[in-house]
Amino acid sequence: MTDSFDVQHAAKNHLWMHFTQHANFEHADVPVITRGEGVHIYDSAGRQYLDGLSGLFVVQVGHGRAELAEAGAKQAKELEFFPLWTFATEPAARLAERLAHEAPGDLNRVFFTTGGGEAVETAWKAAKQYFKLTGKPEKTKAISRQIAYHGTTHGALSITGLPDIKAPFEPLVPSGRHVANTNFYRAPEHGDDPLAFGRWAADQIEQAILAEGPETVAALFLEPVQNSGGCFPPPPGYFERVREICDTYDVLWVSDEVICAFGRLGETFGATRFGYQPDMITCAKGMTSGYAPIGAMIATDRIMEPFLQPGVSFSHGYTFGGHPVSAAVALANLDVFDREKLNLHVRENEGAFRSTLEKLLDLDFVGDVRGEGYFYGIELVKDKATKESFTDEESERLLRGILTPELFGHGLYCRADDRGDPVIQLAPPLICGQAEFDQMEQIIRAAVTTAQSAL
Repeated sequence: MTDSFDVQHAAKNHLWMHFTQHANFEHADVPVITRGEGVHIYDSAGRQYLDGLSGLFVVQVGHGRAELAEAGAKQAKELEFFPLWTFATEPAARLAERLAHEAPGDLNRVFFTTGGGEAVETAWKAAKQYFKLTGKPEKTKAISRQIAYHGTTHGALSITGLPDIKAPFEPLVPSGRHVANTNFYRAPEHGDDPLAFGRWAADQIEQAILAEGPETVAALFLEPVQNSGGCFPPPPGYFERVREICDTYDVLWVSDEVICAFGRLGETFGATRFGYQPDMITCAKGMTSGYAPIGAMIATDRIMEPFLQPGVSFSHGYTFGGHPVSAAVALANLDVFDREKLNLHVRENEGAFRSTLEKLLDLDFVGDVRGEGYFYGIELVKDKATKESFTDEESERLLRGILTPELFGHGLYCRADDRGDPVIQLAPPLICGQAEFDQMEQIIRAAVTTAQSAL
């Protein structure tokens, strides 16, 4: 790349950006991020922004960690690539052992992918083949929650509970049902009793399994804290009841931790945070803090057992799954976690993060602040007394016309999202502390106050 390179021309004419309305840049520049350092990112004009979303729930240890880049470079010099198709590499084997050690219970078998959507796809395929191998070939369906996002591949998109992003690609893979999520703020039942609401929400899963036919349902996909819709934590007793239901009907429980794993909730895995035992975990993003792409599906010994029989293989794989460079970076990343006690740091500071964000509840437009660890959603409402939300047109103007430019213009990169009711979402690097919490609160306060005046 030379000094004369026109990044705007290339971005507008050749780069197909993800989830992007390209028409927005016909008369405006595409933001170009050029570097990162610690909790900050910098654009091509040299402006600094607090990274309030860890890139995309990814950069747990912060930007600019030379040791992670060096770990990748060192591995690339030794062995830049080899597939895991009947072969192993030492970095992949070391990482698999480490993840198995960190995962709860007997989640001892690690199938590597290159990202989260592929991990979800892998889990569903593994569940289907597992039941075929164990004499229950009709168990093929998946159940997940409303508004939940699980990925963009055809299988993962079928599991996703967001109709608007599914519609352009239908027909999708035949699936099952989407059940109630755990948004207690808008609980359709038991809105004054979290324990009763948790039981009610879990029982919706049982009703869906019975409606589909237990003999046809293979897997249940749940995030520890649901991302899409704005960070829905589990109500009391919810996951305990889910485990009972899955055991009763022989449904495999997949804990989708693509976002929630690797410190986001103050533990290596969200299942540990909430004390439940899934049959599979899907993970990705924070495994390398974004310094290289990798993902994984981690399964119990029970699921692996039929695949160990003579003549049997899991007919599935990815060229770059468990890439040796990515695995080496992941191991170095987990070393940083251990050395700097980042999980403990999150647990020690999550209360301060919550209380700082809860100051925003004095604003007319802020209806709810919810989340766990370093993962929070701020739901915006038109009327706090009635919890009335905004119309689609008002939400579009609020989020994309006002809040997104205001937040970014004041130096905060985060997410203003309306997959569900409108929210501002925060997931900062795990190295953040009170100074960053205060800055996020102050910028959001200013942006929401501007929105209140403009609408």
